Amino acid sequence: SLPLRGGTPNASPAAADEPPAEDIGADDVFIAVKTTKKFHRSRLDLLLETWISRNTRQTYIFTDGEDEELKKKVGSHAINTNCSAAHSRQALSCKMAVEYDKFIESGKKWFCHVDDDNYVNVNALVKLLSHYPHTQDMYIGKPSLDRPIEATERLGDNKMRPVHFWFATGGAGFCVSRGLALKMSPWASGGHFMNTAEKIRLPDDCTIGYIIESVLGVPLTRSNLFHSHLENLQQVSRTEIHKQVTLSYGMFENKRNIINLKGAFPVEEDPSRFKSVHCLLYPDTPWCPPQVAL
Repeated sequence: SLPLRGGTPNASPAAADEPPAEDIGADDVFIAVKTTKKFHRSRLDLLLETWISRNTRQTYIFTDGEDEELKKKVGSHAINTNCSAAHSRQALSCKMAVEYDKFIESGKKWFCHVDDDNYVNVNALVKLLSHYPHTQDMYIGKPSLDRPIEATERLGDNKMRPVHFWFATGGAGFCVSRGLALKMSPWASGGHFMNTAEKIRLPDDCTIGYIIESVLGVPLTRSNLFHSHLENLQQVSRTEIHKQVTLSYGMFENKRNIINLKGAFPVEEDPSRFKSVHCLLYPDTPWCPPQVAL
């Protein structure tokens, strides 16, 4: 098999209490939330009520349809990409291309992409990112596979070559430093991202990994603080919730897959557990019930 470009993913700092490499705040981070119009009410409203409510300045919502109600809540931070609403490779790459361009335009230090079924603990996110200088090449996230993905790169003239690389799953969220994002420009800016995705015929998050690991030779830095619905979320313990960067909900092996939290709300009222997580992190939220000893 081919040697891996970038080798084994780096581990994130062993000691979370290491001194920060850089003093950054939430305003230095560009958080892109990918959604689709049919999920605005069922998924996005929950995020707007919970974590986004405290982070509207740094959160941008990338969708595929006009929504006056959403515009009233977040104004120009609701971005209609005019991409197709299909859950196809092309539609996903179209959205990621717009996310990338808007981040570059923003001038912020870190680009972080999440899905509309993620809860983002922005304090934990800022703490994690502060360990790395934003001018260095940093790609941080968690793979959903236990080995590098294998793809076929189309080189033109019907020539092809196999490539192997790690990628951080978009469903758990991932972050890219500005220093690295600028180097990605020839493959990611404007229409280039869609062309790159077509060259390897893989979805948006895989394409990001391909550009960073395979083309630029920068290894993924793994962090177990990111979580997607592709893993067993029951394993996140209540005492560790405040340290996690992202959480999720969904189905796993045909069972409801949620954070196991005897929280402020019963599962019937809070099936994602995001409201209960939010009340654990921010007990002063007006709609949170008074905290009893849990």
